[in-house]
Amino acid sequence: MTQWVNDNFGWLWEVSKRADNQKGFVVESKRWVVERTFAWLGNCRRLSKDYEFYEQMSESFIYLALIRKMLRNLATATS
Repeated sequence: MTQWVNDNFGWLWEVSKRADNQKGFVVESKRWVVERTFAWLGNCRRLSKDYEFYEQMSESFIYLALIRKMLRNLATATS
């Protein structure tokens, strides 16, 4: 899978794992960025469940939700 991602997109895929000597909850680096984005997308009613038949429609609604989020952030930053 890592080689496929590198061949098709030119990205380096890195899986973050916690150290063997750590026990309990430990914040992993960069994982919070992904979890936060998923939480933002979960706030959109249409994206909260898998309603779409075509994956292009789901991708389009994800773009729209993130564009809306960025515009709302810009509007509060400028006011």
